[in-house]
Amino acid sequence: MKIGFALPQFHHQAYGIAETGTFASAIEEAGGASLWVGDRNLAAVRPVVGYGGTGNTIPEELNPAADPFVLLGVAAAATSRVLLGSHVLVAPLYPPVQLARSLTTIDLISGGRLLPGFGVGWSPEEYQAAGLDFTRRGARMEELLDALDAIWTTDPAQYEGVQLSVPEHHSPLKPARKPRPPFYLGAMSERALRRVARRGDGWLPLIVVPSYVDVDGLVAQRSQLDELARQAGRDPQAIDTVLRVNIDAGTSTERVAETVKEIHERAGIDHFMIDSMYDVGTVDGSLEHAREILQLVAKG
Repeated sequence: MKIGFALPQFHHQAYGIAETGTFASAIEEAGGASLWVGDRNLAAVRPVVGYGGTGNTIPEELNPAADPFVLLGVAAAATSRVLLGSHVLVAPLYPPVQLARSLTTIDLISGGRLLPGFGVGWSPEEYQAAGLDFTRRGARMEELLDALDAIWTTDPAQYEGVQLSVPEHHSPLKPARKPRPPFYLGAMSERALRRVARRGDGWLPLIVVPSYVDVDGLVAQRSQLDELARQAGRDPQAIDTVLRVNIDAGTSTERVAETVKEIHERAGIDHFMIDSMYDVGTVDGSLEHAREILQLVAKG
């Protein structure tokens, strides 16, 4: 199994981001396989849509949010082996040229270790702040993937779509990963799973331990994704999975490790990204938490 961990980015840990480099290198030394960021451009005071697209509240843990691109760059410079991922960037919020430039820079600094994970998001206010139409976010994501593919694989590069337009420009600086960094996509609905089946190199599902753990549901979703991939003429085995594991406050590391092992055995998932922002308030505490989980999982 590959066990990765979230970089200090949200809630109380956000105030310790000066320790990001130290945290990243310590996770690598402890045997962690990957380091991850999320994305929250803003947390609205009176949200029209709540966290995850339900209700009308957003957890206060998401109010302080550090920049994901900067954190990945720091982690890239502080490590030599671990993968560096986003689970997930709300990609349609970003202009494709700037998004490609930031991710290319991180991939080059890391020597090709970037796993860019994208989602369409659930916050209308984030789209409002970016001057974009929230209702067209799915279509914008499709065009963004096309634009990134063009920028990362051609020189000169250009793209012309309905929502996005990138004029022909010199594009000699390419990512280290060839032909381009993989597209990992978050998806829970059938529409989003169809996008993963058609376009994704990886799928990014989510659980919360212990309040939202549905192993049977994960297995069913992966089976659905596999069938959709076959319908799209793709080999399901070409689509990787990285499961995000959020931890509820007060949850023991033993419970987290047991859940990870159960899902690995029953669902066949072998790469996990563990986020302690709801449970641990300091960067040092998050590091100790991560070491304990690694030791417990290693015991088998």
